[in-house]
Amino acid sequence: MDDEAIYDARTELIDYCIDVFWDAPEEEFLTNLLEGDLETPGESVNDELDTGFDYLREFVAENEGRDVSEVRDELAQEYTRVFVGPRPPVLAHETYYRDDTEFIGEGLADVEASYSGAGWKPPEDYPEENDHVAVELAFLRNLVGRQRAGQVEAFGFERVFLDEHVLQWYEPFVDDVEENTDEPLYLSAAHVFAGLVEFEDELAAQMA
Repeated sequence: MDDEAIYDARTELIDYCIDVFWDAPEEEFLTNLLEGDLETPGESVNDELDTGFDYLREFVAENEGRDVSEVRDELAQEYTRVFVGPRPPVLAHETYYRDDTEFIGEGLADVEASYSGAGWKPPEDYPEENDHVAVELAFLRNLVGRQRAGQVEAFGFERVFLDEHVLQWYEPFVDDVEENTDEPLYLSAAHVFAGLVEFEDELAAQMA
């Protein structure tokens, strides 16, 4: 796989996780999954990505041919139960999982300082605090795009952000998703997220 294909794959994985986690998945996204030609890697990348793709294939097999709006409504109900609440069992925020700060406390400022230090501002259309998984993934997507454009310093920004933030909380978050839902799409995104983090960790170690 050449460099451009790797950048495409990294970006697609990030976008997939954002589409699933930032809010209940939208009909256009689901239509592309259920009515398009689903392609997953033919070769293993890592165990977490393999598990995530298995869950994705399960989701497609269970819902192919169904009315997309009905699938969307069911996913929205489960998204609300798991991630929104009241009293959701999974809070997709870094500061919820950190022992060294309070939920949406001073640790949020540390996350935002990482964004600012890299010259990035979170998009305003995400309805969550800036330590939410979708926002952190949007930051990684920005760094991947800058790396693709030849900005070598973006590898350093990614190395620091992974070490100081994402690697500190992704595993318990994925465990919580697995423990609190049987929905294959959300299980898929959780494991794809874990596999993506592990892949990016290895890549950043080589490039930073």
